[in-house]
Amino acid sequence: MKNFSFFERNQLISDFKNTEFDVLIIGGGITGAGIALDAASRGMKVALIEKNDFASGTSSKSTKLIHGGLRYLRQFDFWLVKEVGTERAIVHKLAPHLVVPEKMILPLIEGGTYGSWLTSVGLKVYDILASVEGEDKRKMLSKKEALEKEPLLPESILNGAGFYAEYRTDDARLTIEIIKTAFNYKAKMLNYIAANDFIYEENRVVGAKVLDVISGEYFQIKSKYVVNAAGPWVDELRQINHSKIGKRLHLTKGVHLVVPFEKLPVKQAVYFDIPDGRMMFAIPRGKVTYFGTTDTNYQENKDAVNTSIVDATYLISAVNNMFPKIHITLDDIQSSWAGLRPLIHEEGKSTSELSRKDEIFVSETELISIAGGKLTGYRKMAERVVDLVAKKYEKRFDKKFDAIKTEKITLCGETFKNIEEVKSYTDAIYNRINEVDFSQKDAEYLVHNYGKQTDVILKKFDEFMDENQEEKLIKAEVWFAINYEMDCNPTDFFMRRTGRLFFDMPSVILYKNLVVQLFKEQFLWDEKTTEMHESELENQIKLATNFF
Repeated sequence: MKNFSFFERNQLISDFKNTEFDVLIIGGGITGAGIALDAASRGMKVALIEKNDFASGTSSKSTKLIHGGLRYLRQFDFWLVKEVGTERAIVHKLAPHLVVPEKMILPLIEGGTYGSWLTSVGLKVYDILASVEGEDKRKMLSKKEALEKEPLLPESILNGAGFYAEYRTDDARLTIEIIKTAFNYKAKMLNYIAANDFIYEENRVVGAKVLDVISGEYFQIKSKYVVNAAGPWVDELRQINHSKIGKRLHLTKGVHLVVPFEKLPVKQAVYFDIPDGRMMFAIPRGKVTYFGTTDTNYQENKDAVNTSIVDATYLISAVNNMFPKIHITLDDIQSSWAGLRPLIHEEGKSTSELSRKDEIFVSETELISIAGGKLTGYRKMAERVVDLVAKKYEKRFDKKFDAIKTEKITLCGETFKNIEEVKSYTDAIYNRINEVDFSQKDAEYLVHNYGKQTDVILKKFDEFMDENQEEKLIKAEVWFAINYEMDCNPTDFFMRRTGRLFFDMPSVILYKNLVVQLFKEQFLWDEKTTEMHESELENQIKLATNFF
């Protein structure tokens, strides 16, 4: 495993300054990460920059499902269902510990969105389009069977349920593992590098003028082609390029809330109706259950998206309405996240009607921009962009690159053959750590986050002499994130390297001072820098736990 660390930052910046790349990607979310891996694995010289941390925008704020888009059948978007449905299976094979099968129950209620016949036919079509096989194929459940599967469902208005398979993931971890894999294919990649302008030669974009956010240094990166994969910020870069014409982005906000599992103890994920005609997810995950999402127009500050009291009460009332035995209040919310969907604007359509398809725009100066799309479809989006770059490259520079091969590139180095192997490895990890007071859920957390890299973390864990076992684990995780995952500060660690800020807020409160101290010692921060990072972490905790 190659070191991908802050301590290699100066060398990477030197490489940026002294190399002419084949393609420069602006944006370190799932889309940019996917493009980098695809391009680098085909033999291109690749640079990727991200103005904040990797996955800090939409790619850490989704519903965290690699799903086939059942809802798009209602819009007769069969192409999208087929593509993302097929991609689910591929991404699961690439990282079965990180893209985990999750049974989903779709309750059929009186006056609900889905009737029994439509659901049965819809799920059957879904199975066919998404090439679903074996145990994952849909089943239709009677009222009695549905209540056995999920006793919390509303018995008085329940007519039965559909039961089918989706996949749960951690979107930020998935993005970071793709970034690391691209780095292993010699892509040069850095977070906290902001693109401020483009470089032009003969009316073509041939690079970018950038700022190192950490040091304050300005420099240039030269590249034969530039791809704008900045998610919600795509139109800002198109504006700088004077090419924001025709189609534009339409941003919508999606909010999710997290409660302790005991407050909403669903046995599996539930996809359910809410009174205004939309659908929502409730998904169990370790020690918590999370639910969402909202879908509202957003035109405010893209760098400060938060959960409003209106968002929170809307989601809570929807859950309480569907599960009559449950009574969640604002005081039960442990954490929340709010993110933006960068959709393509279509006149006359409501937010929930807008297509989730991706689109590529090429400006007169050959800036290639990609917008829209879904987490699940990241690999196909990357393929379309890299195919376009390769075609342009061959025409202009008379050089061919290999065909796509990401379907076979496993993430995180040594991976698992299937989910059974993941379970066996998880049991082995549990047997290793239960002697020091860790639970099965702790073993699952480690394996689902890190896969077989858990061995590296536990080896480091064994080196610490502390009596507090959880403190030892935090130290080992921080060491791993700094040395192998380009973690630059405590907020990166709690939000995107471990997901603790969303799914284990008590551990963040307990260990935040320790983690700040560990970073201070590793990076030799002075008091002013330490206080700045401490303040940023406190601000993120406040955003996750308060409503505005």
